[in-house]
Amino acid sequence: MNKPGHPVRRPLCQAIAAVLLLAAAGCGGGQINPGGPAAKLAGDVTVSRGTAARVPAADPRVLGTADTGFALGLLSAWCRVQPRSNIVFSPESLATGLGLAYLGARGATAAAMARALHLPAASGPAVQADMRARWAALSGLDRPGVTLTGSNRVWADPSLPPRRSYLNAVATAYGAGLSRVPLDTDPDRAEQIINAAIDRDTKGHIPSLLPLGALDDSSWVLTSALYLDAAWATPFQASNTQSGPFTTGPGDTATVRFMHGDGYQYATAGGWAAVRLPYRGGQLAMTALLPPVGAGDCALPSATGLRQLTANLGRPGGAARSALARIALPKVNLSTHQQMNGLLAGLGMGIAFGPRADFTGLSPAAASISVVEHAATLQVGERGTVGSAATAVGITSSAAEGSVGPLIDFDRPYLMLVTDTATGEPLFIARVANPSAD
Repeated sequence: MNKPGHPVRRPLCQAIAAVLLLAAAGCGGGQINPGGPAAKLAGDVTVSRGTAARVPAADPRVLGTADTGFALGLLSAWCRVQPRSNIVFSPESLATGLGLAYLGARGATAAAMARALHLPAASGPAVQADMRARWAALSGLDRPGVTLTGSNRVWADPSLPPRRSYLNAVATAYGAGLSRVPLDTDPDRAEQIINAAIDRDTKGHIPSLLPLGALDDSSWVLTSALYLDAAWATPFQASNTQSGPFTTGPGDTATVRFMHGDGYQYATAGGWAAVRLPYRGGQLAMTALLPPVGAGDCALPSATGLRQLTANLGRPGGAARSALARIALPKVNLSTHQQMNGLLAGLGMGIAFGPRADFTGLSPAAASISVVEHAATLQVGERGTVGSAATAVGITSSAAEGSVGPLIDFDRPYLMLVTDTATGEPLFIARVANPSAD
Protein backbone atom coordinates (compact mmCIF):
# COMPACT_ATOMS: atom_id res chain seq x y z
CA MET A 1 0.00 0.00 0.00
CA ASN A 2 1.65 3.24 -1.14
CA LYS A 3 1.83 6.37 0.96
CA PRO A 4 0.73 9.61 -0.72
CA GLY A 5 3.72 11.64 -1.75
CA HIS A 6 6.15 8.71 -1.48
CA PRO A 7 7.67 6.51 -4.21
CA VAL A 8 5.87 3.31 -5.20
CA ARG A 9 7.26 0.46 -3.10
CA ARG A 10 7.17 -3.30 -3.31
CA PRO A 11 4.45 -5.41 -1.64
CA LEU A 12 3.96 -5.15 2.09
CA CYS A 13 6.40 -6.99 4.33
CA GLN A 14 7.43 -5.70 7.74
CA ALA A 15 7.70 -2.27 9.15
CA ILE A 16 9.08 -2.81 12.60
CA ALA A 17 11.84 -5.26 13.39
CA ALA A 18 12.28 -5.61 17.13
CA VAL A 19 15.51 -7.48 17.47
CA LEU A 20 16.80 -8.80 20.77
CA LEU A 21 19.92 -10.87 20.44
CA LEU A 22 21.89 -12.71 23.03
CA ALA A 23 25.25 -12.51 21.32
CA ALA A 24 26.39 -8.98 20.55
CA ALA A 25 28.52 -5.96 21.18
CA GLY A 26 25.96 -3.23 21.79
CA CYS A 27 26.20 -0.01 19.79
CA GLY A 28 23.72 2.83 19.59
CA GLY A 29 20.37 3.15 21.31
CA GLY A 30 19.88 2.23 24.95
CA GLN A 31 22.87 0.13 25.88
CA ILE A 32 24.20 -2.34 28.40
CA ASN A 33 27.92 -1.72 28.84
CA PRO A 34 28.16 -0.09 25.39
CA GLY A 35 31.80 0.90 25.64
CA GLY A 36 31.15 4.54 24.81
CA PRO A 37 28.62 6.81 23.06
CA ALA A 38 27.59 6.03 19.49
CA ALA A 39 26.22 8.98 17.55
CA LYS A 40 27.16 7.31 14.24
CA LEU A 41 26.49 3.65 13.48
CA ALA A 42 27.00 3.36 9.73
CA GLY A 43 26.96 5.79 6.83
CA ASP A 44 24.36 8.50 7.41
CA VAL A 45 22.80 6.88 10.49
CA THR A 46 22.33 9.37 13.32
CA VAL A 47 21.05 8.88 16.84
CA SER A 48 18.79 11.14 18.86
CA ARG A 49 16.59 10.43 21.86
CA GLY A 50 13.26 11.12 23.41
CA THR A 51 13.09 12.34 26.99
CA ALA A 52 13.11 9.66 29.63
CA ALA A 53 10.53 10.31 32.30
CA ARG A 54 11.14 10.04 36.01
CA VAL A 55 9.53 6.79 37.11
CA PRO A 56 9.40 5.19 40.55
CA ALA A 57 11.81 2.40 41.41
CA ALA A 58 10.38 -1.00 40.49
CA ASP A 59 11.15 -4.63 41.23
CA PRO A 60 12.68 -6.38 38.17
CA ARG A 61 11.38 -9.70 39.50
CA VAL A 62 7.88 -8.66 38.37
CA LEU A 63 8.82 -9.02 34.70
CA GLY A 64 11.10 -11.96 35.50
CA THR A 65 7.97 -13.81 36.63
CA ALA A 66 5.97 -12.52 33.66
CA ASP A 67 8.60 -13.56 31.12
CA THR A 68 8.87 -17.03 32.66
CA GLY A 69 5.12 -17.55 32.33
CA PHE A 70 5.26 -16.30 28.74
CA ALA A 71 8.22 -18.61 28.03
CA LEU A 72 6.50 -21.74 29.32
CA GLY A 73 3.32 -21.01 27.37
CA LEU A 74 5.24 -20.35 24.17
CA LEU A 75 7.49 -23.40 24.58
CA SER A 76 4.43 -25.60 25.11
CA ALA A 77 2.75 -24.28 21.97
CA TRP A 78 5.96 -24.54 19.92
CA CYS A 79 6.70 -28.08 21.08
CA ARG A 80 3.21 -29.22 20.11
CA VAL A 81 3.96 -28.05 16.58
CA GLN A 82 7.50 -29.52 16.50
CA PRO A 83 7.55 -32.23 19.19
CA ARG A 84 10.65 -33.98 17.86
CA SER A 85 12.84 -30.93 17.26
CA ASN A 86 15.38 -29.07 19.34
CA ILE A 87 13.97 -25.66 20.31
CA VAL A 88 15.85 -22.68 21.64
CA PHE A 89 14.68 -19.12 22.05
CA SER A 90 15.17 -16.09 24.24
CA PRO A 91 12.09 -15.18 26.31
CA GLU A 92 13.80 -11.92 27.23
CA SER A 93 14.43 -11.17 23.55
CA LEU A 94 10.87 -11.81 22.48
CA ALA A 95 9.42 -10.04 25.51
CA THR A 96 11.55 -6.95 24.88
CA GLY A 97 10.97 -6.95 21.11
CA LEU A 98 7.24 -7.30 21.61
CA GLY A 99 7.47 -4.88 24.53
CA LEU A 100 8.83 -2.18 22.22
CA ALA A 101 5.78 -2.76 20.02
CA TYR A 102 3.49 -2.91 23.06
CA LEU A 103 4.50 0.62 24.03
CA GLY A 104 2.88 1.76 20.77
CA ALA A 105 -0.24 -0.41 21.12
CA ARG A 106 -3.57 0.94 22.25
CA GLY A 107 -6.97 -0.35 23.38
CA ALA A 108 -7.83 -4.00 22.83
CA THR A 109 -4.52 -4.59 21.05
CA ALA A 110 -2.52 -3.50 24.09
CA ALA A 111 -4.74 -5.58 26.39
CA ALA A 112 -4.28 -8.72 24.28
CA MET A 113 -0.52 -8.26 24.11
CA ALA A 114 -0.35 -7.70 27.87
CA ARG A 115 -2.23 -10.95 28.52
CA ALA A 116 -0.04 -12.96 26.13
CA LEU A 117 3.13 -11.49 27.63
CA HIS A 118 1.83 -11.97 31.21
CA LEU A 119 2.40 -8.28 31.89
CA PRO A 120 1.02 -6.89 35.16
CA ALA A 121 -2.36 -5.16 35.06
CA ALA A 122 -0.82 -1.72 35.55
CA SER A 123 -0.10 0.34 32.44
CA GLY A 124 1.62 3.54 31.40
CA PRO A 125 4.40 4.76 33.72
CA ALA A 126 4.11 1.69 35.97
CA VAL A 127 4.85 -0.75 33.12
CA GLN A 128 7.61 1.52 31.83
CA ALA A 129 9.11 1.46 35.33
CA ASP A 130 9.01 -2.36 35.33
CA MET A 131 10.67 -2.47 31.90
CA ARG A 132 13.32 0.01 32.99
CA ALA A 133 14.04 -2.03 36.13
CA ARG A 134 14.44 -5.20 34.04
CA TRP A 135 16.86 -3.49 31.65
CA ALA A 136 18.85 -2.02 34.54
CA ALA A 137 19.06 -5.45 36.19
CA LEU A 138 20.51 -6.91 33.00
CA SER A 139 23.20 -4.23 33.10
CA GLY A 140 24.34 -5.57 36.45
CA LEU A 141 25.02 -9.02 35.03
CA ASP A 142 28.12 -7.88 33.14
CA ARG A 143 31.04 -8.70 35.40
CA PRO A 144 34.25 -10.76 35.37
CA GLY A 145 33.49 -14.13 33.81
CA VAL A 146 30.20 -12.96 32.28
CA THR A 147 30.10 -10.69 29.25
CA LEU A 148 26.66 -9.22 28.63
CA THR A 149 26.25 -6.30 26.25
CA GLY A 150 23.19 -4.96 24.54
CA SER A 151 21.38 -2.16 22.76
CA ASN A 152 17.87 -1.00 21.85
CA ARG A 153 17.06 1.29 18.91
CA VAL A 154 14.18 2.76 16.95
CA TRP A 155 14.88 3.12 13.21
CA ALA A 156 12.75 5.43 11.06
CA ASP A 157 12.78 7.14 7.69
CA PRO A 158 13.49 10.87 8.18
CA SER A 159 10.11 11.72 6.64
CA LEU A 160 8.11 9.50 9.06
CA PRO A 161 9.37 9.98 12.62
CA PRO A 162 7.44 8.21 15.39
CA ARG A 163 5.34 10.18 17.82
CA ARG A 164 7.41 12.12 20.35
CA SER A 165 5.39 10.47 23.13
CA TYR A 166 6.44 7.04 21.80
CA LEU A 167 10.11 8.03 21.71
CA ASN A 168 9.78 9.29 25.28
CA ALA A 169 8.22 5.96 26.31
CA VAL A 170 10.94 3.79 24.76
CA ALA A 171 13.63 6.09 26.18
CA THR A 172 12.07 5.66 29.62
CA ALA A 173 11.55 1.89 29.42
CA TYR A 174 14.57 0.77 27.40
CA GLY A 175 16.87 3.75 26.89
CA ALA A 176 16.21 3.38 23.16
CA GLY A 177 17.18 6.15 20.76
CA LEU A 178 16.10 7.04 17.21
CA SER A 179 18.28 6.21 14.20
CA ARG A 180 17.38 7.57 10.76
CA VAL A 181 17.70 5.37 7.67
CA PRO A 182 16.11 5.65 4.19
CA LEU A 183 13.29 3.18 4.77
CA ASP A 184 10.97 4.99 2.33
CA THR A 185 13.40 6.11 -0.34
CA ASP A 186 15.87 3.20 -0.33
CA PRO A 187 14.55 0.27 1.75
CA ASP A 188 17.27 -2.08 0.48
CA ARG A 189 19.95 0.28 1.78
CA ALA A 190 18.11 0.61 5.09
CA GLU A 191 17.93 -3.17 5.33
CA GLN A 192 21.68 -3.45 4.73
CA ILE A 193 22.41 -0.92 7.48
CA ILE A 194 20.14 -2.65 9.98
CA ASN A 195 21.41 -6.12 9.11
CA ALA A 196 24.99 -4.88 9.49
CA ALA A 197 24.16 -3.55 12.96
CA ILE A 198 22.55 -6.87 13.91
CA ASP A 199 25.55 -8.75 12.55
CA ARG A 200 27.84 -6.65 14.74
CA ASP A 201 25.52 -7.03 17.71
CA THR A 202 25.59 -10.82 17.42
CA LYS A 203 29.31 -11.05 16.65
CA GLY A 204 28.39 -12.76 13.39
CA HIS A 205 26.08 -15.36 14.93
CA ILE A 206 23.03 -13.95 13.10
CA PRO A 207 24.47 -12.20 10.03
CA SER A 208 21.26 -11.58 8.08
CA LEU A 209 18.07 -11.65 10.12
CA LEU A 210 16.11 -9.59 7.59
CA PRO A 211 15.88 -11.27 4.15
CA LEU A 212 16.01 -9.29 0.92
CA GLY A 213 12.88 -7.20 0.57
CA ALA A 214 11.82 -7.61 4.20
CA LEU A 215 11.58 -3.86 4.75
CA ASP A 216 9.66 -2.99 1.57
CA ASP A 217 6.78 -0.68 2.44
CA SER A 218 8.17 -0.29 5.96
CA SER A 219 8.38 2.94 7.88
CA TRP A 220 9.83 1.92 11.27
CA VAL A 221 12.18 -0.73 12.61
CA LEU A 222 12.80 -1.43 16.29
CA THR A 223 15.95 -3.27 17.29
CA SER A 224 17.21 -4.50 20.62
CA ALA A 225 20.30 -6.65 21.08
CA LEU A 226 22.18 -8.57 23.77
CA TYR A 227 25.33 -10.65 23.76
CA LEU A 228 26.03 -13.31 26.38
CA ASP A 229 29.28 -15.17 26.98
CA ALA A 230 29.27 -16.73 30.44
CA ALA A 231 31.89 -18.98 32.01
CA TRP A 232 30.88 -21.67 34.48
CA ALA A 233 31.83 -21.00 38.08
CA THR A 234 33.45 -24.45 37.95
CA PRO A 235 34.35 -25.50 34.40
CA PHE A 236 33.85 -29.09 33.34
CA GLN A 237 37.05 -31.01 32.80
CA ALA A 238 37.39 -31.83 29.12
CA SER A 239 39.16 -35.07 30.05
CA ASN A 240 35.94 -36.24 31.71
CA THR A 241 33.81 -35.68 28.60
CA GLN A 242 32.79 -39.06 27.19
CA SER A 243 30.49 -40.43 24.53
CA GLY A 244 27.29 -42.11 25.62
CA PRO A 245 23.76 -43.00 24.49
CA PHE A 246 20.92 -40.47 24.47
CA THR A 247 17.29 -41.43 23.88
CA THR A 248 15.98 -38.79 21.46
CA GLY A 249 12.53 -37.25 21.24
CA PRO A 250 11.40 -39.80 18.60
CA GLY A 251 12.63 -42.62 20.86
CA ASP A 252 15.73 -43.47 18.85
CA THR A 253 19.21 -43.69 20.35
CA ALA A 254 21.97 -41.23 19.46
CA THR A 255 25.58 -41.18 20.62
CA VAL A 256 26.47 -37.80 22.12
CA ARG A 257 29.27 -36.24 24.15
CA PHE A 258 28.46 -35.98 27.87
CA MET A 259 30.24 -33.60 30.22
CA HIS A 260 30.62 -34.98 33.75
CA GLY A 261 30.84 -33.07 37.01
CA ASP A 262 29.89 -33.26 40.66
CA GLY A 263 28.92 -31.03 43.56
CA TYR A 264 25.90 -29.43 41.85
CA GLN A 265 22.82 -28.33 43.76
CA TYR A 266 19.72 -30.27 42.79
CA ALA A 267 16.11 -30.52 43.84
CA THR A 268 13.27 -32.90 43.01
CA ALA A 269 9.52 -32.33 43.00
CA GLY A 270 6.64 -33.94 41.14
CA GLY A 271 8.96 -36.39 39.42
CA TRP A 272 11.12 -33.58 38.00
CA ALA A 273 14.80 -33.13 38.82
CA ALA A 274 16.41 -29.69 38.64
CA VAL A 275 20.14 -29.04 38.69
CA ARG A 276 21.63 -25.56 39.05
CA LEU A 277 24.83 -24.78 37.15
CA PRO A 278 26.11 -21.36 38.28
CA TYR A 279 28.22 -19.06 36.14
CA ARG A 280 31.10 -16.99 37.47
CA GLY A 281 29.96 -14.22 39.78
CA GLY A 282 26.97 -16.18 41.06
CA GLN A 283 24.23 -13.94 39.66
CA LEU A 284 23.62 -15.92 36.46
CA ALA A 285 22.85 -19.63 36.39
CA MET A 286 21.57 -22.37 34.16
CA THR A 287 18.91 -24.70 35.52
CA ALA A 288 18.77 -28.04 33.73
CA LEU A 289 15.38 -29.72 34.14
CA LEU A 290 14.90 -33.47 33.67
CA PRO A 291 11.27 -34.62 33.32
CA PRO A 292 9.91 -37.79 34.91
CA VAL A 293 10.62 -41.07 33.10
CA GLY A 294 7.86 -41.74 30.59
CA ALA A 295 6.53 -38.18 30.72
CA GLY A 296 6.15 -38.14 26.93
CA ASP A 297 6.70 -35.44 24.36
CA CYS A 298 6.56 -31.79 25.38
CA ALA A 299 6.54 -32.41 29.13
CA LEU A 300 6.86 -29.08 30.95
CA PRO A 301 6.62 -28.13 34.59
CA SER A 302 3.89 -25.70 35.52
CA ALA A 303 4.94 -22.18 36.45
CA THR A 304 4.17 -23.09 40.08
CA GLY A 305 6.14 -26.31 39.82
CA LEU A 306 9.11 -24.50 38.31
CA ARG A 307 9.05 -21.92 41.10
CA GLN A 308 8.99 -24.73 43.67
CA LEU A 309 11.93 -26.50 42.05
CA THR A 310 14.07 -23.39 41.73
CA ALA A 311 13.13 -22.09 45.18
CA ASN A 312 14.23 -25.34 46.78
CA LEU A 313 17.60 -25.51 45.06
CA GLY A 314 20.04 -25.27 47.90
CA ARG A 315 17.37 -25.76 50.59
CA PRO A 316 17.61 -29.17 52.23
CA GLY A 317 14.50 -30.92 53.45
CA GLY A 318 10.87 -30.18 52.76
CA ALA A 319 8.60 -31.62 50.08
CA ALA A 320 11.25 -31.01 47.46
CA ARG A 321 14.71 -32.37 48.07
CA SER A 322 17.88 -30.36 47.62
CA ALA A 323 21.44 -31.63 48.00
CA LEU A 324 24.51 -32.13 45.83
CA ALA A 325 24.54 -34.33 42.76
CA ARG A 326 26.81 -35.63 40.07
CA ILE A 327 25.62 -34.86 36.56
CA ALA A 328 26.16 -36.02 33.01
CA LEU A 329 25.14 -33.17 30.69
CA PRO A 330 25.40 -33.29 26.89
CA LYS A 331 27.45 -30.72 25.01
CA VAL A 332 25.05 -28.94 22.65
CA ASN A 333 25.14 -26.43 19.82
CA LEU A 334 21.52 -25.45 19.21
CA SER A 335 20.01 -23.08 16.67
CA THR A 336 16.47 -22.09 15.72
CA HIS A 337 14.89 -19.76 13.17
CA GLN A 338 11.11 -19.58 13.41
CA GLN A 339 8.30 -17.31 12.30
CA MET A 340 6.24 -16.74 15.43
CA ASN A 341 2.98 -15.28 14.06
CA GLY A 342 0.84 -18.38 14.50
CA LEU A 343 2.29 -19.31 17.87
CA LEU A 344 1.78 -15.83 19.29
CA ALA A 345 -1.73 -15.60 17.86
CA GLY A 346 -2.46 -18.91 19.59
CA LEU A 347 -1.36 -17.37 22.89
CA GLY A 348 -4.02 -14.69 22.55
CA MET A 349 -2.31 -11.98 20.49
CA GLY A 350 -4.37 -12.60 17.35
CA ILE A 351 -5.85 -9.10 17.30
CA ALA A 352 -2.36 -7.61 16.89
CA PHE A 353 -2.00 -9.38 13.53
CA GLY A 354 -5.37 -8.42 12.05
CA PRO A 355 -7.32 -5.41 10.77
CA ARG A 356 -8.54 -4.49 14.27
CA ALA A 357 -4.99 -3.91 15.53
CA ASP A 358 -4.19 -0.50 17.00
CA PHE A 359 -0.59 0.68 17.15
CA THR A 360 -1.37 4.36 16.83
CA GLY A 361 0.71 5.06 19.91
CA LEU A 362 3.71 4.52 17.64
CA SER A 363 2.35 6.57 14.76
CA PRO A 364 -1.07 7.59 13.41
CA ALA A 365 -0.19 5.51 10.32
CA ALA A 366 0.80 2.32 12.20
CA ALA A 367 -1.50 -0.63 11.49
CA SER A 368 -0.92 -4.29 12.46
CA ILE A 369 1.96 -6.68 13.11
CA SER A 370 2.87 -8.36 9.83
CA VAL A 371 5.56 -10.76 10.97
CA VAL A 372 7.47 -11.90 14.03
CA GLU A 373 10.71 -13.69 13.20
CA HIS A 374 12.94 -15.17 15.89
CA ALA A 375 16.38 -16.72 15.61
CA ALA A 376 18.51 -18.04 18.46
CA THR A 377 21.63 -20.08 19.09
CA LEU A 378 22.90 -21.66 22.32
CA GLN A 379 26.28 -23.33 22.73
CA VAL A 380 26.89 -25.24 25.99
CA GLY A 381 30.36 -26.69 26.55
CA GLU A 382 32.99 -27.35 29.18
CA ARG A 383 33.96 -23.67 29.54
CA GLY A 384 30.50 -22.15 29.69
CA THR A 385 27.68 -20.85 27.50
CA VAL A 386 27.44 -18.53 24.50
CA GLY A 387 24.01 -17.50 23.21
CA SER A 388 22.53 -15.29 20.54
CA ALA A 389 18.95 -14.40 19.70
CA ALA A 390 17.15 -12.08 17.32
CA THR A 391 13.50 -11.08 17.13
CA ALA A 392 11.99 -9.14 14.24
CA VAL A 393 8.52 -7.71 14.77
CA GLY A 394 7.06 -6.13 11.64
CA ILE A 395 4.28 -3.54 11.85
CA THR A 396 2.51 -2.38 8.69
CA SER A 397 1.53 1.18 7.91
CA SER A 398 -1.91 2.32 6.81
CA ALA A 399 -2.71 4.26 3.66
CA ALA A 400 -3.25 7.33 5.78
CA GLU A 401 0.29 6.81 7.40
CA GLY A 402 29.21 -32.20 45.42
CA SER A 403 31.11 -35.33 44.62
CA VAL A 404 28.73 -37.43 46.75
CA GLY A 405 25.17 -37.99 45.67
CA PRO A 406 23.02 -39.50 42.94
CA LEU A 407 23.91 -39.28 39.27
CA ILE A 408 21.40 -37.22 37.31
CA ASP A 409 21.93 -38.37 33.75
CA PHE A 410 20.42 -36.10 31.13
CA ASP A 411 20.15 -38.98 28.67
CA ARG A 412 16.68 -38.19 27.35
CA PRO A 413 14.91 -34.99 26.24
CA TYR A 414 15.40 -32.25 28.82
CA LEU A 415 15.09 -28.50 29.30
CA MET A 416 17.64 -25.75 29.96
CA LEU A 417 16.82 -22.36 31.44
CA VAL A 418 19.40 -19.55 31.76
CA THR A 419 18.23 -16.99 34.31
CA ASP A 420 19.29 -14.02 36.37
CA THR A 421 19.15 -15.61 39.79
CA ALA A 422 18.39 -12.30 41.51
CA THR A 423 15.35 -11.38 39.40
CA GLY A 424 14.30 -14.67 37.81
CA GLU A 425 14.57 -13.07 34.35
CA PRO A 426 14.82 -15.90 31.76
CA LEU A 427 17.47 -15.09 29.17
CA PHE A 428 17.23 -18.41 27.31
CA ILE A 429 15.07 -21.52 27.40
CA ALA A 430 15.70 -24.66 25.39
CA ARG A 431 14.27 -28.14 24.94
CA VAL A 432 16.89 -30.65 23.84
CA ALA A 433 15.37 -33.52 21.94
CA ASN A 434 18.61 -34.70 20.30
CA PRO A 435 21.96 -33.19 21.34
CA SER A 436 23.65 -34.56 18.24
CA ALA A 437 21.47 -32.39 15.98
CA ASP A 438 21.93 -28.64 15.45
